[in-house]
Amino acid sequence: DYVLYSNYERQVDALLAGDIDIGWNTNTAYVAVQARLSGEAQVLAMRDVDADFRTVIVTRSDEPFEHARALAGRRLALGSRDSGHAAILPLHYLAREGLDAADECELVRFDTDLGKHGDTGDSELRVLRAVREGQADAGALGDSTWALLRTQSPENTEGLQVSWRSPTYYHCNFTALPSFEGGPRWGEALLEMSYDDPSVRVAMDLEGVKRWLPGDKSGYADLTDAMRE
Repeated sequence: DYVLYSNYERQVDALLAGDIDIGWNTNTAYVAVQARLSGEAQVLAMRDVDADFRTVIVTRSDEPFEHARALAGRRLALGSRDSGHAAILPLHYLAREGLDAADECELVRFDTDLGKHGDTGDSELRVLRAVREGQADAGALGDSTWALLRTQSPENTEGLQVSWRSPTYYHCNFTALPSFEGGPRWGEALLEMSYDDPSVRVAMDLEGVKRWLPGDKSGYADLTDAMRE
């Protein structure tokens, strides 16, 4: 059976309480679970797109920049503050490149979907609008969101370009408690799904996946560090 939650924090609590066996978590929710389980939670599977995620920073096409330090003194738009890809990791990676954006930039935040960890995309649309209309000089969002909008609603990306890309990291996954014994069966069922099978293709399209991948914890180190900070 399935249970729907209005926010990931309640889902995390439910997983830890044993009310559900498996949580379909954002990377932010997953790191929160691991922090409370001393890193012992299971990762059962993830989508192909979740293993190659990036954040991009976009600017107006006539105002690009070549290095993170060029953003010092500028207005940087961020998505919801609980979004790994649109708020937490951009600040982390910019700091790695020598820019303390929290102190050296004017942050323009759009906390419009708190509890959803940026999944609705609403805050990222507001980031793009702020840059496009001159309320911000640059804005952070997920690379997949940028690619989708360029294809499906180019009016949202008109006059903008990507000026910076982050390193890759992992995003969503199926998370379970260390005591859950059904992990291998669950993972095998997902890995057996084929996009060539018309009976499951519609469901895979709705989830934006062409191929399921085995669970892997290695791509969450940067977000773990960023959330601890």
